[in-house]
Amino acid sequence: MNMFVNELFSLLDQLLDHTMPHLIAVPILVPMLTAALMLLMGEQRRRAKSFLSVVSGLVGLVAALALLRWVNAPDTGGGPGSIGVYLPGNWPAPFGIVLVADRLSTLMVALTGVVAFAASIYSTSRWDRAGVHFHPLLQLQLMGLNGAFLTGDLFNLFVFFEVMLAASYGLLLHGSGQLRVRAGLHYIAINLAASSLFLIGAAMLYGVTGTLNFADLGARIAEIAPADRGLLHAAAAILATAFFAKAGAWPLNFWLVPAYSAAVSPVSAVFALLTKLGVYTLLRTWTLFFGADAGASAQFGQVALLGLGMATLAVGAIGIVGTQRLSNLAGYCVLVSAGTLIAAVGLGQSAVWAGALYYLLSSTLAASALFLLIDMIERWRNAGQSIAPHESAGNAPFLSEDLQSFDDVNLDDEAQALYGRAIPAGVAFLGLSFVGCTLLMAGLPPLSGFVGKFAMLSGLLDHRPTSSGWLFLGLLLASGFLTLVALSRSGIRHFWTQTQASVPALRALEVLPVAVLLAACVALTIGAGPVMMHAQATAEGLAHPADYRTAVMAARQRPGPTQKTGGE
Repeated sequence: MNMFVNELFSLLDQLLDHTMPHLIAVPILVPMLTAALMLLMGEQRRRAKSFLSVVSGLVGLVAALALLRWVNAPDTGGGPGSIGVYLPGNWPAPFGIVLVADRLSTLMVALTGVVAFAASIYSTSRWDRAGVHFHPLLQLQLMGLNGAFLTGDLFNLFVFFEVMLAASYGLLLHGSGQLRVRAGLHYIAINLAASSLFLIGAAMLYGVTGTLNFADLGARIAEIAPADRGLLHAAAAILATAFFAKAGAWPLNFWLVPAYSAAVSPVSAVFALLTKLGVYTLLRTWTLFFGADAGASAQFGQVALLGLGMATLAVGAIGIVGTQRLSNLAGYCVLVSAGTLIAAVGLGQSAVWAGALYYLLSSTLAASALFLLIDMIERWRNAGQSIAPHESAGNAPFLSEDLQSFDDVNLDDEAQALYGRAIPAGVAFLGLSFVGCTLLMAGLPPLSGFVGKFAMLSGLLDHRPTSSGWLFLGLLLASGFLTLVALSRSGIRHFWTQTQASVPALRALEVLPVAVLLAACVALTIGAGPVMMHAQATAEGLAHPADYRTAVMAARQRPGPTQKTGGE
């Protein structure tokens, strides 16, 4: 049996080796073609479109996992940590479009595939019928997300950002309603402003350096003339402002919680990836442009990254204890994770980055699961009559005349004992899943949230932290405690202190995605060793980007079908 499995993996590696250049484009092409096909089908064939959406998500997930395996395989031509470069227009870098698959980009594409697959399944239960063009918009958003993660060019990053944002505008308004329209207008306004800043910053960088290719930019920044360095830093600051807005960094995050709480649950689950895209762009561009080899611009913006990250973390932690609405709690959890990751990037230590990448996976999966779970909880709570103990008899004393002892309080309306009954399966699933999300978001053992935070703190303490490092440590621990308090309070209110007459009616299409996302977090915990090794290797590659630049600039055009090869 073992020989068969090893032979199967060997054949898979050989297949990946030959198809790797074209496989890089699959996470972009599949959702794009699926969206086009769905638009041709019209709105009458919704079941077929739902089926196509799920299949497309599955194909994208398989392609992402294959890419992730390739960059870590020992014998794929490039060795461990292979970097795949694809030239869609067959123009050499830095003149043409470049797609790059390295450890970081493939990790993000794989995370996108897991969340998108779960959200597409959940949406088929009912939410895709709340408006028109839900599945095409979802596919276009996935195309934009995957393209942004895989692109190696600043202008094409802008293009993929706009594709993703245009789709997100429609998804946020899906289901209509005054609340969604108000939140959608705020969301559109801030993102249009951020896109304008993005374009201005990219144009200024091109004017100073003469290129927009990531690898070429990283090589040229150290050679910028002193007279132009101020303009370079101004361009980078304008560009970073756009990335901060998309990452939900304070004070540009006023739109995030209202927008995420107003969107329908599968959309909110996918939106949990949008802030991580902002964090990804900050990490990618900062390490490539302003690393240790950037000359006079080395570590430019580190103070801003660290300061804004910790401010976002503090604001998210305060907001999470200041609200009691479940969807708002999930939105503030996203803010807390975004602030944690931005501050971790600003610390500038590869050991901390490794823990942050692990934490990014765990927090995103947990937040997506929480958004889906909240939809089921709120529907259940609104389905029946919730009777709180202090409302049961108006202003009457706790024990009425019909209740002669405290033992009678444990009887229902039919004088049957409340204790000793089996908990309905639906209630048990919702309760246990909520407990799991609470442990993950608060960073408590034994789940992956704790592993990620522990890895960040361990990496920080190993390098004699400065005062900023100690402040980050304190904020990280405090935010975890406040998250635990807020989510525990909501859990007690929804599952313990009130009695619910109805039993939650859960569908398999709703339960399965949440179970998949939480199972992925459990898998992260069980496989913490291999995942952390991948995260550490990714962090080392970010700290030393020479291999990335070499791989991109060394990519060569492929001969066309009519061109002669050297041996002919």
